[in-house]
Amino acid sequence: MNRRSLILFALVACLYLATGFLQSWNLSLSILNAALLATIAALGVNMQWGYAGLFSVGTMGFTALGGLAVVLISAKPNAGNWQAGGFGILLALVLGALAVAAAVIAWRCLAPGRTRALAVAAVLIGGFFLFRAVFDPSVNAAEAVNPQFAGNLGGLGLPSLVAWPIGGLLAAVVAWAIGKTALGLRSDYLAIATLGIAEIIVSVIKNEDWLARGVKNLTGLPRPWPVPLEVDLQQQAGFLDFVAAWGWSPVTASTILVKLLYALMFGLVLALIVWAVERALHSPWGRMMRAIRDNEVSAAAMGKDVTGRHLQVFILGSAVIGIAGAMMSSMDGQLTPGTYNPLRFTFLVWVMVIVGGSGNNWGTVLGGLLIGWLWLVVENIGPNIMGFITAGLPDGWLRAKLLGSAEHMRLLSMGVILLVVMRFSPRGLIPEK
Repeated sequence: MNRRSLILFALVACLYLATGFLQSWNLSLSILNAALLATIAALGVNMQWGYAGLFSVGTMGFTALGGLAVVLISAKPNAGNWQAGGFGILLALVLGALAVAAAVIAWRCLAPGRTRALAVAAVLIGGFFLFRAVFDPSVNAAEAVNPQFAGNLGGLGLPSLVAWPIGGLLAAVVAWAIGKTALGLRSDYLAIATLGIAEIIVSVIKNEDWLARGVKNLTGLPRPWPVPLEVDLQQQAGFLDFVAAWGWSPVTASTILVKLLYALMFGLVLALIVWAVERALHSPWGRMMRAIRDNEVSAAAMGKDVTGRHLQVFILGSAVIGIAGAMMSSMDGQLTPGTYNPLRFTFLVWVMVIVGGSGNNWGTVLGGLLIGWLWLVVENIGPNIMGFITAGLPDGWLRAKLLGSAEHMRLLSMGVILLVVMRFSPRGLIPEK
């Protein structure tokens, strides 16, 4: 990195330090952890857009898949729900997959014509009715068991750290299925398709209670090792003696320590991903990807498999986003499908990539940390600023309206920041070389 980049990173670090000194270290660390997770997701988007020019806005869906992986891997299994309908659900999913596979085989083996179309349609329609005949009663039976506190199959009860790579793997598998059908679309149509598919993924998680309790939310997910519970820390004599010696509050100190551990873990994962993507970017593979991005026709004329490479980088970027989603659910200790919305999990990540500098991994890291800080800090200080501005106004509907809309100032702030950066540094704060 050059001198300008180091100065920009130092200024962003000062923002977090100022938040800690002027407000609270709990708030500063909370913002840092959220920003680190968003930065990891932004690196996945940067691989797709900055490396290959793929305009995918399905970030929200792959983040949700990462969170779902934590439920399936780390949540406690619900034995009663499994006995009532778990095996029927698995059988139905297997039958559905076999029906799709049979339709693909029929399509490939039969000669083009009416016979092939009818055979494929018959296999798919028959497979659909068979799938629903097994799936629906099994789901009803599973969701009927203890719906107030369970109603879902649960997970495997494995450590939360195992769920992080599984989250990336699950997102990669879904990205392969999406890429096989959608990557042939033009860039604007690809954006529409991926946004719609992301909404479908979130909708499935919301409505299939057997999977992760749907909109009833699933709480109590285990924390990753070695992060302890704050309550457990506050009951340890050694920890209490340490904070007493420094005159700290046990509650505040335990919260800060837990957030510090999360920050170290997320920072380590971010460093590993940056190292890997930097190696990839400066390898022959990375130069090929940029050549395809800049001119697909010339790259294809040189014998490069443009569609295959697009699929490859789409899968890799989606896997990184899935890992970020799994880490977020582990930190929150819950899966709340209602919180997955495009504003936070798609467009905000895109702002990070654009402001930092698409095609440059270090620029994406800078943009992620900067925009992550702005997004959460403005939400907290917005009401204070609006209260100061409206202090001279009489009590009434106008002042109440302005104070009530103060928390939305961050939307205005993001727009202003994006416009300023695009005006004075169109390629981002740290442009691609």
